[in-house]
Amino acid sequence: MSDTATLAPQDKPILGTLLHEGVYRIVMQRPEKMNALSREMMSALSAELSKAAADPEIRVVLLGAEGKVFCAGHDLKELTAARAEADGGKATYEAIMRQCSELMQQIVRLPKPVIAVVTGVATAAGCQLVASCDLAMAVDTATFCTPGVNIGLFCSTPMVALSRNVAPKQAMEMLLTGESIDASTAKEFGLINRIVPRDYLDQVVQKYASAIASKSAHTLKVGKEAFYRQLEMPLSEAYDFAANVMVENMMARDAEEGISAFLQKRTPEWTDS
Repeated sequence: MSDTATLAPQDKPILGTLLHEGVYRIVMQRPEKMNALSREMMSALSAELSKAAADPEIRVVLLGAEGKVFCAGHDLKELTAARAEADGGKATYEAIMRQCSELMQQIVRLPKPVIAVVTGVATAAGCQLVASCDLAMAVDTATFCTPGVNIGLFCSTPMVALSRNVAPKQAMEMLLTGESIDASTAKEFGLINRIVPRDYLDQVVQKYASAIASKSAHTLKVGKEAFYRQLEMPLSEAYDFAANVMVENMMARDAEEGISAFLQKRTPEWTDS
């Protein structure tokens, strides 16, 4: 990513990427556009996530951004321009909302953990992006909001991810008021996992991600998929489902190796199978 730092915005890649010891960093590089989720940005993110899913060397994904704004949500200029179309923009709006929804679901369904690294403002669909990630770490100056109500556009799609992370009344507080919450409140709400001073962010995030990357990729894939599936089930159905997952997991090579290594007090040697 460092070799692109001196390029003009129009020449710089929309995303920066770096793979180090199983941890794949994806960085949105449009600070002059507040890293808005334009159609171009969403397409680029989706392509990188597909790459991460297919590459066995990538075990954990970090999603970050340059600038003071992590992500400002949808590109309002792009949305406004579509009003000049014959149908008033309806077809374009449908395509954009569908693309965004598919991107968020791609994160959830990715067979590898995705960690949001928030160094600035995360608003509207940008807040949705944070909520869609499996984990989220933020600097102490980061803020979060779903301010659509302030411009006559309720944050309905961000609501889906938000309401699956925080309690209903806390989600409604954000959605109805449109007011920003600070990092401490976001952690209290359950939107983020940890708050880290900016000076130590890279060090802490890398250590955090490396700890996850050291686990069996097969086990992480099984666990992540099961976690999201059971959330939507009634209690008894969730236990039946989870029990079956445990049985299948026990039959995996890595479970056998991991248990043997624990009993023998040695480091496991994963085969990711």
